[in-house]
Amino acid sequence: MSVFDTLKTILGGQKTKPATESPAEQQARRDKLYTDSINAQRMQKDHFFRTGSYSPLENSATFTGLNYYPPDPACRLELPLQPAESRAELTIQTSTGDEQTYIRLGTVAFEIEGQAGQLAVYQSPHHDELFMPFRDATSGTETYGAGRYLEPVNLGDGTLLVDFNLAYNPFCAFSDHYSCPLPPLENWLKIPIRAGEKAW
Repeated sequence: MSVFDTLKTILGGQKTKPATESPAEQQARRDKLYTDSINAQRMQKDHFFRTGSYSPLENSATFTGLNYYPPDPACRLELPLQPAESRAELTIQTSTGDEQTYIRLGTVAFEIEGQAGQLAVYQSPHHDELFMPFRDATSGTETYGAGRYLEPVNLGDGTLLVDFNLAYNPFCAFSDHYSCPLPPLENWLKIPIRAGEKAW
């Protein structure tokens, strides 16, 4: 429609037909909303690290922010949980040589950038939150050497929301005063997970 046709339509009292988004445009809009929400969470976390009374930083005076991979909607996955045959308790070593007890709930299989991986999902006997500590091919170079953490969300239908953009460093990455569970060998991935928090 030309400029003159548009003016004619408006002056004539007719309403213009709203533009319809293509599927690609709809997806781009959803991706932007998602990316904006991830960046907002990261800003909030930086504020907590800089000013929070429970910040793990021993000296926040020079803190300028954590390092992250750019948000990638493709790393937000809904995965079926393959339940463990028996939910037995297991002992996980910590960064200080202590031990913590967890229940192994099962595993999730996934694909990142065309590469397949599998991770076990755990739960503390004392909390409802799910726990997925892992190492990957970036550990010790691009990301924290001891691994990162992730809390999958139970969607209630046997499916878990596993968003690697939310992968984060344990507090022991910032201070030796913390005792952090170390990823068990079964959660040592050979593939890289270039999403979430980088080394500090």
